Amino acid sequence: KYYQHCIAWKNNKGYQTYRLDYDLDEDSLVFDAGGYEGQWTSDIFSKYCCKIFVFEPVKQFANNIQKHFSKNKKIIVFNFGLSNKTYKTKISVDKDSSSLYKNGNKLQNVDFVRLVDFIKERNTNRIDLLKLNIEGAEYDLLEDLINSGDIKKIRNIQVSFHEFVPNAGIRMKKIQSELKKTHFLTYQYLFVFENWQIRE
Repeated sequence: KYYQHCIAWKNNKGYQTYRLDYDLDEDSLVFDAGGYEGQWTSDIFSKYCCKIFVFEPVKQFANNIQKHFSKNKKIIVFNFGLSNKTYKTKISVDKDSSSLYKNGNKLQNVDFVRLVDFIKERNTNRIDLLKLNIEGAEYDLLEDLINSGDIKKIRNIQVSFHEFVPNAGIRMKKIQSELKKTHFLTYQYLFVFENWQIRE
């Protein structure tokens, strides 16, 4: 159904253009939720030299990112995922498709932290870019950010919605409808990637 969006994204070189093109500088704060191998973080840092918090619940992925950026004091890696609540669970580990919503043979105990609480504890009033590629957990997280009002603290939200989550289409449309009150779309490839920028 959304295959044409994938093709268009690829043809327009979305990974090299849209995902990296932001009004950022060395004073910006970026949250990378779903760090995996750290490639996006590496690309963003190379371009803007900004401070980046990387959130990756899968231990081996988080450790690899930590090693890669061990001498970079502006990139901080957290070995937990972001969610609408703080809890422990098991995740299906499958490279860049590791997910709470998939069944698999390789299960790992992981931690999740409520982003709203993380923001409050660190007195964070502004996040210049929040990247969400978290294999289905984006729905709960965005709904909580909207309900708490903390969505207004985030200037750009780059999100990949995943359609394997129950009621994905309905939940996505409701989230998009709420986001329109505080943000506007800068690009959209449904169920691939889209970006929402704060209304000034």
